[in-house]
Amino acid sequence: MELNIIEKTCQKRGINNTAFKSEEQDQIYIDVNSAAETAEDVQKMSEEREKKHAGEENGGSPGLFGRTQRPDPPVYTPGVSSRCIYMSVLVAVVCWLALDTAQRGTRQLMSFFGLLLFIFLIALFSKHPFRWSPQTLLSGIGLQFVAGLLTLRTTFGLQALEWLGKQAETFMAFTDAGSQFVFGDSYKDHFFAFQVMPIVVFISSIISILYCIGFMQWLICKLGFIMHVVMGTSPTESMAAAGNIFLGQSETPLLIKPYLSELTLSELHAVMTGGFASISGSILGAFISFGIEASHLLTASLMSAPASLAIAKTFWPETEKTAAISEHDLKLNKGESKNVLEAASQGAGCAVRVVASIVVNVISFMALLAFLNAILSWLGGMFDCPQLSFALICSYVFMPISFMMGVSWEDSFIVAELLGIKTFLNEFVAYQNLSELIKRRKAGGPEYVNDVKQYISVHSETIATYALCGFSNFASLGMAIGGMSALAPDRRSDISSCGLRSLIAGSVSCLMTACIAGILYIPDVQCPQFLSTEFSNANVTSSTQLVTCCTLLYNSVSVFEPWNVTAGEGFSQSSLRGCCTLTPPTHFNCSSVF
Repeated sequence: MELNIIEKTCQKRGINNTAFKSEEQDQIYIDVNSAAETAEDVQKMSEEREKKHAGEENGGSPGLFGRTQRPDPPVYTPGVSSRCIYMSVLVAVVCWLALDTAQRGTRQLMSFFGLLLFIFLIALFSKHPFRWSPQTLLSGIGLQFVAGLLTLRTTFGLQALEWLGKQAETFMAFTDAGSQFVFGDSYKDHFFAFQVMPIVVFISSIISILYCIGFMQWLICKLGFIMHVVMGTSPTESMAAAGNIFLGQSETPLLIKPYLSELTLSELHAVMTGGFASISGSILGAFISFGIEASHLLTASLMSAPASLAIAKTFWPETEKTAAISEHDLKLNKGESKNVLEAASQGAGCAVRVVASIVVNVISFMALLAFLNAILSWLGGMFDCPQLSFALICSYVFMPISFMMGVSWEDSFIVAELLGIKTFLNEFVAYQNLSELIKRRKAGGPEYVNDVKQYISVHSETIATYALCGFSNFASLGMAIGGMSALAPDRRSDISSCGLRSLIAGSVSCLMTACIAGILYIPDVQCPQFLSTEFSNANVTSSTQLVTCCTLLYNSVSVFEPWNVTAGEGFSQSSLRGCCTLTPPTHFNCSSVF
């Protein structure tokens, strides 16, 4: 028997490396010139030897499009060192919270318990409760915490974020030139249609230009690579999560369109969750125009990316063989624009569909809400409860969630109402209601009118801003399923099966981001001015903000003699007398200030 053995080199990717490293392996092709029986025996022996060698090298098997597939991931069992690291980090966070809470108050502790509760519920109702990876979950929360710490607690981060927010507001103000030219000088009379919607068109054109010159792809790749390395997620789902920071839930799947058919159910679930847990750059501009704090919206968009991956991979852990695509092999879609002008035009054209969708949805949902409230009021009148409404129901259903995020008890019902509107109707309507609350607070009017709270505290506003920052509502569910099914028709049933779970995971991701904001954010309240304004009113009602400012005032008091009590740090003596009337201090006698 005469055999001609030809050796060729090919790449086999295995699971023992972290970045899908390739190893060279000899493939043996046998040309048989002798009897058929002998040739078949030799060929079988060669194939068995090759399979055995491949199994020993990497345990993989050839996948789609010539890519190697990784085997079923084993049940994650952390070693002693990993457990020690996780426990050390947890103990350090708890100790820091205990020290920080002792100075700031107990509301931060409530946000921390809320964060633990949401994580526990996600792990408890996981698709595969014993297959999720603690590395992915803890590192995702860690990235969230680090991003929040840098932007909300450091002086440099706060200043950078405030500067960025002001630049964003200035940048979006250029939209007024186009709006005034098209709609005339009275365009501000129709705020939503002629001032907010043009911002969506303008931002969409800018993003399209950045996409054309390659900057957007470069930035997404860098952020995606960080999450891929730190969290241990696949490159495709990491890039999709990073893309959701800037793009919408319909545009992000286009980045990884060539790989959608190869994604596992867990990866599809992660891609959809990222879309529900964030908002696009163009929509973010519209919310800023409502009067929502730009710095908090930018921070929320950044923090929600790792949160969506952490929650998605816990709620639906990876149990299938996944196509091993290296970050070096992953090519993001570059679009069809040939130059910058074409990109700007295409971006504006794409925004027309977004604007039309927003307008018709807002009209529809506002009309449905009014109709539903009328029905509920009629039904409530039959039971001597004519004030029954959709907002009232939501305020009771979602109140425990808002309270666990760290919202004060008196504000929790209002924030719960916003959460219900965002979930069942639209995030636009929810943010519009939040902007009305912000305007009332800044106007300095009475906090209660006929025992109805008119606005909420700055801390509660901030938590609500983070909790609402996402497309996680039932209207977006249909859009997400339809959009991804059009890109991958062969995966339509799989995409539909992931829909409801991804919506829940996206909502929880937003709530977790709000909890971390509640832990880290310290409201910058100008207490001297606030107390002067508050005590100038005829009727002064005790509130959380009032008590907080009075506590700060008491801490600034200097007692030189029993009858010589002086307020410092810009507080006035009249404010001191007012605080003494409402909440008497313990470390000095208030009778000396009257």
